[in-house]
Amino acid sequence: MRRSLARALTGALALITAAALAPLTSPVPAAADGVVVGGYPARVADSPWVVALASRDRFGGKRAGQFCGGVVVAPTKVLTAAHCLSRTVLGQEVSEIRDLRVLSGRSELVGAGGQEIAVSGTQVAPRYDPTTNNVDVAMLTLAKALPASQVIGLARSGDAAYRPGTSATVYGWGDTKGDGSYASTLHAAQVTILSDQACGQAYPGGLSGRYVASTMLCAGDARGGRDACQGDSGGPLVAGGKLIGLVSWGSGCGQASSPGVYTRISAVVRW
Repeated sequence: MRRSLARALTGALALITAAALAPLTSPVPAAADGVVVGGYPARVADSPWVVALASRDRFGGKRAGQFCGGVVVAPTKVLTAAHCLSRTVLGQEVSEIRDLRVLSGRSELVGAGGQEIAVSGTQVAPRYDPTTNNVDVAMLTLAKALPASQVIGLARSGDAAYRPGTSATVYGWGDTKGDGSYASTLHAAQVTILSDQACGQAYPGGLSGRYVASTMLCAGDARGGRDACQGDSGGPLVAGGKLIGLVSWGSGCGQASSPGVYTRISAVVRW
């Protein structure tokens, strides 16, 4: 999860540095800030639309090359965060990643079962702004179609799932403690949708980042301790059985005063 511009750059640069210094056979920590902190193990069988983005060539094989999350929105379409496909995260252009895969139907990254499907195309939202993380969404086209049963519905504008106080669930294989303890098994955490006013107060601009209500939403826990974190970027935020957000950015992991910020699906659903 991209947890503020400062944290995002720190995490990405650490990843790139590690990749440059490590032997080719050494695993590299997951990219893009964002992992589920304060969560619990989850089963893909219960949430089949959750997928992992992976490249063993770029990130090693210990965690099957996982570096971001994604969500199936059509049999051949997966949404993720635009920053997951950036040179900052990947260390090179996404078009140069020859083994980009989507891991589907697998709770344990290196476990048996599921599928590893090649990505035949990528498209970043035209309005994506990497300096502010606004409209942080990209679409992957799969070389092989997944079953329709693995597709999740999208919450459109006006859906009750966006109301402040709504309970939502965030999923990912990222950092579970905020200290680089990356999960190899899918985790989930319960968070609460916050009001635009509260999100704007948490992120008024400057180094902490600026919250844009029209294209973002934020969620967290009033006591802290539950959040997305490094490695969860692009993963789904779900409420009422529908996709409402994609893990995007924030400040720190699991801090009560710094909720996680997500790409608002209703703002990009037409795209």
